[in-house]
Amino acid sequence: MNLYQFLSVLRARRTMVFVIFLSTIALALAWVMLRPKYYTAHAPILVDLRANDPLAQPNYQSIVPQAYMATQMDIVRSNRVAERVVDMLGLEKDPESKEAWQKEGGKGTLKAFLASDLLTGLEVKPARESNIINISYTSRSATQAAKVANAFSEAYLDVALDIKTDPAKKYSTWFDDQLKFARDRLEKAQTALTAYQQRTGVISADGVDMETQRLNELSSQLTLVQGQLTDVANKRAASAGSISEAMNSPLINTLKSNIAAQEARIQEASANLGSRHPQMIRMQDELNAMKSRLSSETASIGSAIDTAYQVGRARERELQSAVNAQRARVMQFNRFRDELNVLRRDLEAAQKAYEAVSERASQSKLQALTNQTNIQRLATAVEPLQPKGPTTELALALAAFGGLLLALAGALLMELLNRRVRSVDDLSLATNLPVLATVPAHNGRESLHLLTHAPTRPALSYRGSLA
Repeated sequence: MNLYQFLSVLRARRTMVFVIFLSTIALALAWVMLRPKYYTAHAPILVDLRANDPLAQPNYQSIVPQAYMATQMDIVRSNRVAERVVDMLGLEKDPESKEAWQKEGGKGTLKAFLASDLLTGLEVKPARESNIINISYTSRSATQAAKVANAFSEAYLDVALDIKTDPAKKYSTWFDDQLKFARDRLEKAQTALTAYQQRTGVISADGVDMETQRLNELSSQLTLVQGQLTDVANKRAASAGSISEAMNSPLINTLKSNIAAQEARIQEASANLGSRHPQMIRMQDELNAMKSRLSSETASIGSAIDTAYQVGRARERELQSAVNAQRARVMQFNRFRDELNVLRRDLEAAQKAYEAVSERASQSKLQALTNQTNIQRLATAVEPLQPKGPTTELALALAAFGGLLLALAGALLMELLNRRVRSVDDLSLATNLPVLATVPAHNGRESLHLLTHAPTRPALSYRGSLA
C-alpha cells in the first residue's frame, strides 16, 4: 500500500478515525480529572564512607561501598525503622489506624501492621554513582508524604546510631566485669609479691648479686689462705735452720758469724793453751752461750712457723665454713630470686592485662556514649507541589499521540477486514491485470446520470480486456 492508497483509506474512514481519536482524548481527560492524586516527598541521606571514626579499631573501616550501601538501604526498609516511625508519629493512638487494623482481621500487633502499611509507600534508591540514598514516600496527602519521609530519615539515623552503640554498650558491661576480675588478679599478685619479699627479705635481684660477690671474695680469701698454709706446712716439715726465715734473719746470721769466729779463736788458742786454761774455759763458755742463743732463736722461728701453721689452719677452717655457709645462702637466694621473678612476671602479666582491659573498657564506654555516625541528612523533605505522575498537558499530549496511532491502526484494520477498490492501484492489485487507460472523473449531472443508469459489472469479477 502506497501513500495514496493509505490517504484514500483515511479519507473514506475519516469518521471512525475522528471518533477513535476524540474518544481517546476524552478518556485521557476523564482519567486526568478523576485519578487519585499521590504526592511523593524526598529526603536525601549522605553515607560518608571516608569518615574516620576515632574510636574504631585499626583496619576496621575496610568497607566495600556497594555492599555497605545495599546494607544501609535494607536498614531503611527494615521493620525496626518502620516501627520507630510509628512511634515517632504516634500512629498507634490514631483511631482510624486501629479501625483499619481491625478491618484486616486484627492479626499480629497494631505496630507491626502500621509499620507494614508504611513500608508499602516507601521507596529507597541510591543516587547514581554517589553515596547518597534517596528516601521517598508516596501518600495522597502532600503534608503526610513529607512528614513520613522526614520521620523515616530521622528514624534511620537513630537506628544507625543504635546499631553502632548497642554492641558497645553490651561490651561495656562485659568489660566492667572483666576489669573487676583483672583488678582482683592484680591485687592478688601484688599482695603475693609483697608477702614473699617480707618473708624472705629478698627485695630485688641486686641482693643476690651482692651475696654472690661476697661468696667470690670469701673463696678468694680461702684460696689465698690455703696457699699460705701450704707454704707454712712445707716450712714446718723442714728443719728450723734451713728455712728462709732462719737463713735470712740478721740475728741468726750474726750469731752464726760470731760462733764461727769464736770457734776459730778457740782453735787458734788451743795450740798454746790447754783445755783447762781459764781463758779457754771462758772462750768455750762464750761459744756455748752463742750456740745456745742460736738454738733458742732457731727454735723461736720454728715455734713461730708452727704457730702460723695453726693459725692458718684455723683461718682455713673458718673461711671454709664461711664459704660453705655463703654458698648455701647464695643457692637459697637464687631459689628466692627465681620465685621472686615468677611472682614479678605474674604481677607484670596481671598489670598488662589490667591495662589492656581498662583501655578497651574505656573505649567501649566512649563508643557507647557517642552520638555521631557517618550518616548525615542532606535535606529535609518538603511538601511536594505537584502530584505524582504526568501533568494534564503531558497526559493530553500523550493521549493525542496514542489516540492518533490507535485511530490509524483501527482504520487500517477495518480496511483489511473489508477491502474496497478506491483507486487504480487497488483495481490493478485486485484483477492482476494491467490498466491501459483511465477516464478522469467528471462532476456533470449528465455524466452522473449515465453512470447511474448504465449497466454495471463487478470490477473484481471481470476477466476480459478493458480495451
